[in-house]
Amino acid sequence: MKKTYCPPHIFFLCGILSCWIFGFAALVHGDETLASPEESSPEPISLRGDLLDQSGEKVSPQVLEGKFVGLYFSASWCGPCRAFTPSLIKFREAHKENFEVVLIGADGSSKAQANYMMKYKMPWLALKNQSREATEIRKSLQVPHIPFLVILDPGGKIVSKNGRKEISRSGDDAFATWKKLPK
Repeated sequence: MKKTYCPPHIFFLCGILSCWIFGFAALVHGDETLASPEESSPEPISLRGDLLDQSGEKVSPQVLEGKFVGLYFSASWCGPCRAFTPSLIKFREAHKENFEVVLIGADGSSKAQANYMMKYKMPWLALKNQSREATEIRKSLQVPHIPFLVILDPGGKIVSKNGRKEISRSGDDAFATWKKLPK
C-alpha cells in the first residue's frame, strides 16, 4: 500500500481554517443574556432618524409608538440570520398590533440590505444601512454577533438582549414573558 504525502503547509492551513471556522461559529452562536439593570442603557433607546420601509421610502418613527420593538441586527451574508428571519417574520405577524421589528443591517451597502429585505419579504422597517444612528445603537448595545435581537418596551427601555433565543425556544410565549418583565 502506497502512503500519500501531505506537505506541512497544508496541515498548517487546515489548522488555521479550522480555528477560524470554530471561532466564527462561537461568535455567531454565542450566548445571549437577558439585560440586567446594570447592562441596560440608563436612557431609553430612541429611534430618532427616519426609518425605511421595504421599498426604501422614509417612515416616521412615530409608527412605533406604544409598541414593543425588536432591534434586529442581521445581514444578508449571514447564514444563521437567513435561517432565523422566517421565524421572526412569523412571530412579528402574530404580534404586529403590539410588536414591530426594526432591521439594523450589517450589509456592505444599502442595495444589499434592500435586496435582503425584499428577498425574505421582511414586513418591517429598517434604519438606513451603516447610518450613524445604526452604528451608535450597535455600539451602545455592544452587539457581540449577528443575528442578535434586542427587545425594547414601548418606552424604549431594554427588556431583553436574548430575543432570538426566546423566540426560538418559547415561540409566541416569548411576547407574554416580555410584557411581564419589570420596566
